[in-house]
Amino acid sequence: MRRDGARPTVGLHAPDRLAHHLATSVVDGDARGTMAIRVALAEDSFLVREALRQLLAAEPDLDLVAVCADGDELRAALADHELDVVVTDIRMPPSMADEGIRIAVELQRSAPQIGVVVLSAYCDAALATELLTTGSDRRAYLLKERVHSGRQLTATIKAVAGGSSALDPKVVQTLVDARRRRARSPLTELSHLERDVLGSMAGGASNAAIAGELGLTKRSVEKHINGIFAKLDLDADPDVSRRVTAVVTYLADTADRERAGGQVRAARRPRARRRTRRGTSASP
Repeated sequence: MRRDGARPTVGLHAPDRLAHHLATSVVDGDARGTMAIRVALAEDSFLVREALRQLLAAEPDLDLVAVCADGDELRAALADHELDVVVTDIRMPPSMADEGIRIAVELQRSAPQIGVVVLSAYCDAALATELLTTGSDRRAYLLKERVHSGRQLTATIKAVAGGSSALDPKVVQTLVDARRRRARSPLTELSHLERDVLGSMAGGASNAAIAGELGLTKRSVEKHINGIFAKLDLDADPDVSRRVTAVVTYLADTADRERAGGQVRAARRPRARRRTRRGTSASP
C-alpha cells in the first residue's frame, strides 16, 4: 500500500509475479484474515463454467457459494447470499448482450461493497467504460485468452475483494485508443439527441419518421438537423446534399470505431425514448 493510503491498481503484465505479490500481501482495512472470500460464479458456457468451478472450489481462501448459468440465476444468488466478489462473463442469457456489465452497474448502486471480476472473451472499450463509469474500486476486467494461470485469477479475486482494481493491459490500450478516436471524431460536438437524430437519418428515416420515433415535433427535428449541419461545418452548397454528407460522416465514424475496437457490440441498447406528443412513452 502506498504511503498516501490509496490502494494500487493491479496490472497484469507479469501474472505469476502479480499472483505471488497478492498472495503474500495483506490488504489494509479490508483484510479478511482467515475468513474465506465468498464468491459467486456466472458463466453460460458449460465447459468454461465447470473448469472455473473446479479451479475456484480448490482455492482454500475462496468460498464458492453459487455457480450460475445466466444473469437471472446470478441475481437470485445475490439476493440469497452475502457475497464478497462476483466472477462473471459479459454475454449471458437472458439478454445475450451485456448482462454481466448490467449486473456490475446495478451492484455499484445497490451493493458497492461487492467486487466484480469480469472474465470475458471480448475486449470492448464501450463495455469497459460502462463497467468503470462510477469508479474502478473493486472492479476487474480480464480477458479469458490472457489469463495464464489459476493463481492469476484467484489473486485478482482477492485483490478486488480488498478494494483494488485490475485491468488487462489490452483493455487499457483499447480504452486509450477509443479516447483518441473520440477526440478526432467529427461527431464529438454532437449532443446525445443529435446523435440519435443522425443515427435515424443514417437508417433512411424521413424527418416525420424521426419525429415519431424520438417523440419530437417535425419542426424540432428540422432544428436538430440544422444544428448537426452547423457542427459538422456543412455549408449550404446547392451541389452537395448536406444530409447525405452528414450520414456518410456518421457511417464512416461508426465503421472506424468498430474496426479499431475489434469485438464491439453491433448495437448499443437504445436510449430511453422521449415522451411523445400524446403523453405516452415509447419503449426503451
